[in-house]
Amino acid sequence: MSVPPHLHLPPPDRILSSRTGWTRAHWEATADRMLDALVPYATPGFAQYRLPGRNSWSGVVSDGLEGFARSFLLAACRIAGAGGAVDPALIERYAAGLAVGTDRNGKEPWPELTDCSQQMVEAASIAVALHETRPWIWDRLDAGVQERVVDWFSGFVGGRTWDNNWRLFQVVSEQFLASVGAPYSRQDIESGLDRIEDWYVGDGWYTDGDGRNFDYYIGWAMHLYPLLWSRIAGGDDGGRTEVYRQRLSRFLGDYPRFFGGDGAPVHQGRSLTYRFAALAPVWMGALADCTPLAPGLTRRLASGTLRHFVERGVPDERGLLTLGWYDTFLPATQPYSGPASPYWASKGFLGLLLPAEHPVWTERELPLPVEESDTYTALPAPGWLLHGTRHDGIVRLVNHGSDHQPPHDPASGQDEGAADPHYATFAYSTATAPESAPHAVARAVDNHLALLAPDGTPSRRARIHPLRCEDRIAASWYAARLPDDDREYRVETTSVLHGPWEIRVHRVEAPAGVSVREGGHAVAHTETPDAWTGPGWALSRTADGLSSAVVALHGWGPEATAEVARDVQSNAFGPRSAVPYLRLDRHPGGRSTHVSLLALSRDTIHPQALRDAVSVRAGVGDASVSLTFLDGTTVEV
Repeated sequence: MSVPPHLHLPPPDRILSSRTGWTRAHWEATADRMLDALVPYATPGFAQYRLPGRNSWSGVVSDGLEGFARSFLLAACRIAGAGGAVDPALIERYAAGLAVGTDRNGKEPWPELTDCSQQMVEAASIAVALHETRPWIWDRLDAGVQERVVDWFSGFVGGRTWDNNWRLFQVVSEQFLASVGAPYSRQDIESGLDRIEDWYVGDGWYTDGDGRNFDYYIGWAMHLYPLLWSRIAGGDDGGRTEVYRQRLSRFLGDYPRFFGGDGAPVHQGRSLTYRFAALAPVWMGALADCTPLAPGLTRRLASGTLRHFVERGVPDERGLLTLGWYDTFLPATQPYSGPASPYWASKGFLGLLLPAEHPVWTERELPLPVEESDTYTALPAPGWLLHGTRHDGIVRLVNHGSDHQPPHDPASGQDEGAADPHYATFAYSTATAPESAPHAVARAVDNHLALLAPDGTPSRRARIHPLRCEDRIAASWYAARLPDDDREYRVETTSVLHGPWEIRVHRVEAPAGVSVREGGHAVAHTETPDAWTGPGWALSRTADGLSSAVVALHGWGPEATAEVARDVQSNAFGPRSAVPYLRLDRHPGGRSTHVSLLALSRDTIHPQALRDAVSVRAGVGDASVSLTFLDGTTVEV
């Protein structure tokens, strides 16, 4: 793929950036294009940017403020990174917007900061942007405008936020108030920073609020805002900054393994429309001088990811970020996502705050982990295995721990929320997305082991109970529920990584007569994927050679069927998708064991040969399962 001509990027530098060709000039050009493209959508006073697209549940005015705040963060990176040497109109637009938006009696007033309001999110971006551009914007505002800005931010003082990453929006915003000598609450700041200690689970990982909420919010929120707060607080940090630096350093040690050879991040979790905001912790590690990553690796990772999206039409021909991953795709968004929500991607440009002579901009690029060798990484805190294959550059995430469910509360009588395909499935990757349109979510085929009621209703993997995560093995169980049946049936799964494959060993409790179904990765493309099936295997392949296969190894029996489920408009990676799956009808009831091999590759897959590559031996009553591979490796499950 090539860079769209409307971006007018500089020529690549193959000496400094031998892998991506991108330099700081490419980043600046991309930022300028994105900022210029917003101007036609500004309100007359530049206090809001009302972009085309579906509105959020917060309404058009809040969405307009979101357009100002999130793009102001991008503008701040550009302005401060250039030492103010940018088009003066850029500075003037945001200074004017501040003056107009905080004028309660004007024509474009911003909504007041009230408890748990969306404005709290946007205020944090404005606070950070004001701090980073202080010599060029804040210090040049007249006293009356400064007073109005302070008055607007004062809605945070003593206010209530949602009890998750939102606590940090209050922290950074009130610290900005403190930095300009305005009234603020030290208690609000301290209690917010104290609260995230409850969510630190070790090895550099937080959960975003109570529960097992692991996704990119850990990087672009839980690690980012404490160190942004530290930049505003200066030396008045009570010793917290060093703790945050150490945690981010630990987190970044594994983080490059989430990115494929083509620069794509693993597609998992919510708010994925923020796209290259996934780079925020990488840049913050360099800004806070706590990264374990070599400068050349930092830039290769960041430039590779930004280039990945640019080459796939992000931003679009108008220069706008749309609600989706590549194209507009609303099922990958949330109700709080408005047309300007994608501009949290501005966090991905924090590297521009580093001076042009910083080593991340001047040293030669280094390869990503997946470009050097096959990788296997166990992350016990979130319950994940990362699995990268050098020959095709794909990284897969095997999920046995993140479910985004509310904390278990027996007293409430409601143990689980709805299953979310961006958290509930067994595996994600840099080359695939879960089937997430409502009709596809109801079918729940891809990367799921389901019990199927007689009417076809599948059991859902909602709350995940982790059991093990070490080396190349992870395990968990979930409680399968079926319509008109008050019982719970335990479905326990162990994933074993070997070579480019994942082998899943399922121990299933089921009532008599139900079906058991196992789905592989969904592949998607603009053209309809091809499909093949055979005895105990199914495979689908896209026009560009991405293949997904599932192969029955044990416990499915000769009566099992293998098929490919097709869909349209259900996948963020393309309008036509396909999922290979196995199905065993009329379960006898009681306990059973089923072993499957899952493959996702850009190489040719021969399913029948794969069956011969793994020998499965089950113990008495299937109490244990032994997997023996062609290289002599044996794994006991």
